[in-house]
Amino acid sequence: MASLNVGNLGEYLREQRRQAQLSLRQLADAAGVSNPYLSQIERGLRKPSADILQQLAKALRISAETLYVQAGILDERDRDEVETRAVILADPSINERQKQVLLQIYESFRKENALDAEADAEADAEAGPGAGSDDAMPHAN
Repeated sequence: MASLNVGNLGEYLREQRRQAQLSLRQLADAAGVSNPYLSQIERGLRKPSADILQQLAKALRISAETLYVQAGILDERDRDEVETRAVILADPSINERQKQVLLQIYESFRKENALDAEADAEADAEAGPGAGSDDAMPHAN
């Protein structure tokens, strides 16, 4: 697991709290954590669990994934996937069967693209350094 960058997380949380116009006590109450504990998180003295981050995100009405990225728990690329899935699942205009089909299609595209990228990387590695450079450079006449 990645180490938590709690200094930046604390600063980010404080800024989000201020933008939401909440006092430290109001956010602590809304998230179900103690006032001193939240203060320690904001000052970078505590490393909150993913569950606590989720409670804070809900109270701040922001994405939990955003806090996970700030805390170093989630990679930025992973966040994009999680958020895409969340948007699909939250869409009230499509039914559950349609949501599942969309998620299956999305996952199949991701797997296909990952396999393509892997094949490209292997081909580049087999070709060796400088291979294919003639294709990229125009020839002078």
